[in-house]
Amino acid sequence: MDRLPRAFSSYRLAALIGRPLVAVSLAALASACATAQDRAAPATASATASAPLPREAFDYKGWDAYLGGVDSAQFSALTQINKDNVKQLQVAWEYPTGQGQPTAFNPIVVHGIMYVTSGDGKIVALDPATGRELWKSETTGRISGRGVNYWQSADGADRRLVFLNDGLVRAIDARTGKYIPNFSIDLREALPEGHAPTARPLMTNNPGRIFEDTYIVSLPAGAYDYASAPADIQAYDIRTGALKWVFNVVPRVGEFGSDTWPEKDREKFGGVHNWSEFTIDPELGIAYIPTGTARYDFYGGNRPGDNLFANSIVALDARTGKRVWHFQTIHHDLWDMDLPNAPKLMTITKDGKKIPVVIVAAKHGFVFVFDRRTGEPVWPIEERPVPASDVPGERASPTQPFPTWPLPFARQSFTEADINPLLPEADQAALREKLRGSRNEGLFTPPSVRGSVHMPGHNGGVNFGNSAVDPLNQRFFVVSREIPVIIKLNEIPEARLATARAAMPNGSAETYPYTSPVDFMLQPNGMVAIKPPFSFLTAYDMNTGNILYRIANGESLATQAQGLTDIGSQAPRGGPVATASGLLFVGTAGDRTFRARDAATGTVLWEHKFDAATEGVPAIYEVNGRQYITLPVGGDGLFAQRGNPAPGPSRYVTFALPAR
Repeated sequence: MDRLPRAFSSYRLAALIGRPLVAVSLAALASACATAQDRAAPATASATASAPLPREAFDYKGWDAYLGGVDSAQFSALTQINKDNVKQLQVAWEYPTGQGQPTAFNPIVVHGIMYVTSGDGKIVALDPATGRELWKSETTGRISGRGVNYWQSADGADRRLVFLNDGLVRAIDARTGKYIPNFSIDLREALPEGHAPTARPLMTNNPGRIFEDTYIVSLPAGAYDYASAPADIQAYDIRTGALKWVFNVVPRVGEFGSDTWPEKDREKFGGVHNWSEFTIDPELGIAYIPTGTARYDFYGGNRPGDNLFANSIVALDARTGKRVWHFQTIHHDLWDMDLPNAPKLMTITKDGKKIPVVIVAAKHGFVFVFDRRTGEPVWPIEERPVPASDVPGERASPTQPFPTWPLPFARQSFTEADINPLLPEADQAALREKLRGSRNEGLFTPPSVRGSVHMPGHNGGVNFGNSAVDPLNQRFFVVSREIPVIIKLNEIPEARLATARAAMPNGSAETYPYTSPVDFMLQPNGMVAIKPPFSFLTAYDMNTGNILYRIANGESLATQAQGLTDIGSQAPRGGPVATASGLLFVGTAGDRTFRARDAATGTVLWEHKFDAATEGVPAIYEVNGRQYITLPVGGDGLFAQRGNPAPGPSRYVTFALPAR
């Protein structure tokens, strides 16, 4: 089995297949190798390293897939709306979604039809120029909440929307909304024998992706507890529903990466799920899939090892499911630091050399940048020592990967000096007392029985839909939020201990089935514990890795009412979209505002106030020569501060310049 030792150096991955990694520091190498397990290497020394550069002939003018296209760019080449006229934007039409959960569904527009969702869980076809309803689907039950996939046959006679529907892969006719007959696949059918029980359908809001005639979908974790069905990546034939391939995110015994897990109860280890979104490069035929944490999220004494392919960017051959390369951003995760954001593709110029890259924004605030053909880091990534666990049975990784460049987009520590000064003094004092009683040794402080501080927290940093690229100017934009947490491991009542131990895969006398209730340290007034800004919009020049700007992202109604500005919206989940005309559109839930910014500087050029939150990603498209922007509006958003007015009705709102 090909293996590379972990060391304190950059990973020259493509060039080092089949021979030991040479560290820049022999002392550091000895220290790391004395305590750390081996790191798995990329699958092959791909010949693409010397192949011609990808043409990157992406269709940035349409919006025919989630996040704009399978490349997940969140970028539009349309230029009718520009920095000179953006102030003239006005509401062109609205479509009410009705009662039910507010939507964050990213609309798509194909062949003159827009597809959205309604509050009652239907897919709705609209006229994208007027918002007139054309039909509602006959679907019943829950459908993927963030997007849908469009596919058509070569002659255009067969046109389908493909999605998850109550744990089934289903398809409807894109012209009528009727189910495609005899096309229904239960995701559980391809799971291995002996997996943890899955009492309910394996349903996720991740819309999956279509590559050629294949639907690729990542399964959710089947449970939140220690035992969980593996969240494998499956691929199905669009026409027949036949299973084409499966990639095991928890390697089966004997597969590559298997030695990073215990063998006992292997099929009951789960998590490692791509619950959010992923990206495909159709020219290279590679799917770039970011994965999540292994179960249990905060204690891993029963799963010693690095736990591949958890917390990894995994590059798969989209036709076969074979691993091309991978990189693990956190070893043996104990903090729920999954990778929730779709990787971004572009070609940069570094030291006079063009490099096709994939950019991975991580929840803990780092930006990882790789040659997307080989997995070789563009800037060095170092393995650095991190604090050890003091929890019985836990073997935290002694080192973790730290990108040396670009700089992080999020704060990665929370101390008494960072306590929110806008809180009443009594609440600040309570926070000081809590911090003094907790472990607090930086980014990778392991969870503990007394409680450990973690920042930016497992609901902080970047999330789904929260980044965009401008491939023309090689810029990368990240929306992030700051929500420190306390991770405290709790013992369980004696009456439940025997049952809990029996349910723990690979349990032993040395391990204990701790629980860890979430403590976001939200304050009585609804505010987060850390001082503002509560969220950021960060722009990078990817040719250099330099930060162009890092500014507060929006506001919150409660703090605006006090005359406070430039402190950021609390916990925004609005995704940015960049345009070739130099604009960056992004919405913030906390102040119910949609803004157009100068992408080069972050300066606000236009804004529109809603009566409800906006979460999700806008869609930018053109109909009959007129450019439109549509986004979902509804609800109050995540972690809204108290005292906000009741939100208005849920709907899709579309903007355009005045009709000529």
